[in-house]
Amino acid sequence: MPLISMKKMLKDAQKRNYAIGSFNAINLDMVRGIIEAAEEENSPVIICHAEVHFQYTPLGKIAPILINEAQDADVPVAVLLDHGKTFSSIMKAMQLGFNGIMFDGSRLSLAENIEKTAEIVKIAHELDVSVEAELGHVSRPEGGGAEDDEDAAKEEHERLHTKPGQVSEFVEKTGVDCLAVAFGTAHGIYLSEPQLDFDRLAQLKEATDVPLVMHGGSGLSEEEFQKSIDKGICKVNYYTGMAFKATNDIKEKLNQTQENVYYHDMMMWSIESFKKDVRESLRRFDSNDKV
Repeated sequence: MPLISMKKMLKDAQKRNYAIGSFNAINLDMVRGIIEAAEEENSPVIICHAEVHFQYTPLGKIAPILINEAQDADVPVAVLLDHGKTFSSIMKAMQLGFNGIMFDGSRLSLAENIEKTAEIVKIAHELDVSVEAELGHVSRPEGGGAEDDEDAAKEEHERLHTKPGQVSEFVEKTGVDCLAVAFGTAHGIYLSEPQLDFDRLAQLKEATDVPLVMHGGSGLSEEEFQKSIDKGICKVNYYTGMAFKATNDIKEKLNQTQENVYYHDMMMWSIESFKKDVRESLRRFDSNDKV
């Protein structure tokens, strides 16, 4: 099956009130687990590779794997560069065949984020590539929030959260296809309970008709996912929980077996772990049986 437009996927999710799972993959084992899960759940899916993961698997090495496996899939798959920060990486991803890119200008000023995002959108749309941008900033600590000072944590979240009053201008001036927003989630493992601002998320949904994206979803409850989707989230990025769970599943199997274990045994264990976790996630996002 040819690669499917991420924009088209997300518009369907928006219309039918579910979310597309966007799963980072750094090797073939992860890709196999993700796509096999999507096929078994009859779900569209996005597979992606983040610039921060180039240190583990360079973009040029992983791109053919992502694209070939996506094209061999029996369900709709889009291939996305996640958290692209450099112009060169974004251009290279499109050259290698990615049909979606995320430009992360969240650390820039509003004016600079708009200017750089608009430039990338202009190029990407000429190549029929969907573009995601980030407004506000989803933090990347090991856990969400500040452990010792609750007031400081609230103040920091307020500074980083997406401001509803900026959304319309950002979307209009950039032409993005979807928008990652910050409303209380954080990348990585939560060390304290996340405090999601659903009122803010509802305001963000009212401010634009482009699909909204959640980053930092690992560790949220099923109820928090469902409420986020009801309030406008159409795409959920997921990596940390999947990577952490697979490691612990392998540890458990190693501790339980008395026989010799070879690398290919662990490879198959990891694929099964990724597949199980992704299947559960797709059901959680209500994207199963949507093909």
